[in-house]
Amino acid sequence: MGALDYLSNFCTVTSTRSKRKPMQTVEIKVKMDCDGCERRVKNAVTTMKGVKTVEVNRKQSRVVVSGYVDPNKVLKRVKRTGKRAEFWPYIPQHLAYYPYASGAYDKRAPAGYVRNVLQAFPASNAPEDNIVSVFSDDNVHACSIM
Repeated sequence: MGALDYLSNFCTVTSTRSKRKPMQTVEIKVKMDCDGCERRVKNAVTTMKGVKTVEVNRKQSRVVVSGYVDPNKVLKRVKRTGKRAEFWPYIPQHLAYYPYASGAYDKRAPAGYVRNVLQAFPASNAPEDNIVSVFSDDNVHACSIM
């Protein structure tokens, strides 16, 4: 059966079909003023190949697209409508450790959201930070070291 296996390798059809994009959700911030703007953005994104659902929230200036799509292509398609668009820069306020840190608090953010910046999260536990805390006034056991 070795010869048949060898010959069957030449007869098999290999698929040249590309890998399918993973299912993902893309959130985009788009400034929309009226129903026409909302409709134009929704129609532009709905016609894309691989899009399953499109949710447009004009009050939050937010568009949520779910499907087998490339996020950069979705952003490009929304920008092609003539609207200023960017990826959704906000996170829920309860996820940020320091929501009022500089750069995190944004007056234009929807209610309950803050900007996703590095300063809103605690610093890493680097060894230098631990050494500095040994000699701080907040450390009760600082006098035992000295």
